[in-house]
Amino acid sequence: MSTIIDIMGSTFIAGLLLLLILKLNLFMSNASYASDNELKMQQNAKTYAEILNYDFRKIGYKHDGVSIITAKNDQFKFVGDLQRPGESGYGIIDTVEYFIRDSSYSLGTLNQNDIILVRVVNSKDSISGSSLGLVKLNFSYLDSLSIPTNILSKIKYIKTELWVEPTEPVNNFLTGEKDSVFTYWEFTINPRNI
Repeated sequence: MSTIIDIMGSTFIAGLLLLLILKLNLFMSNASYASDNELKMQQNAKTYAEILNYDFRKIGYKHDGVSIITAKNDQFKFVGDLQRPGESGYGIIDTVEYFIRDSSYSLGTLNQNDIILVRVVNSKDSISGSSLGLVKLNFSYLDSLSIPTNILSKIKYIKTELWVEPTEPVNNFLTGEKDSVFTYWEFTINPRNI
């Protein structure tokens, strides 16, 4: 009789250990997925920042006069030579426009808040990729004293704010609800040619 009780007791303890191991495995898988998703979200924000930084530094390059055409919170248009010396098109002044499109244009993502950043060069070369999780974009403009301005000829700094969320929702393992994680990236650029 005591042998049966020993077997039942050890089976119960083995079952508990097995459940603990399975729960630990599920937790580790979820934590790994969430961590990878956050890393991807931060890399996407960095990608946007690098693209905007490269173009905004070229504002007014090889152009005389006012180089900024449109300066709104969600739209920015300017002129400047984007090509490097030796590249095709170097020396030709380009007109570049950035604006956003709503979530109905966003494909390949499960996030309903995604928007698309569109880059148009010379009114014909439209480049708009996937959303990369961009949910909000805000441009603001500062004069030489870092005071906000909307006067095109007085703009000396362009401040850009990006809000990026994961392209796929991440469920919290403990609560079962979707986590509201996001990355906020802010940078201010002082183009030398304006």
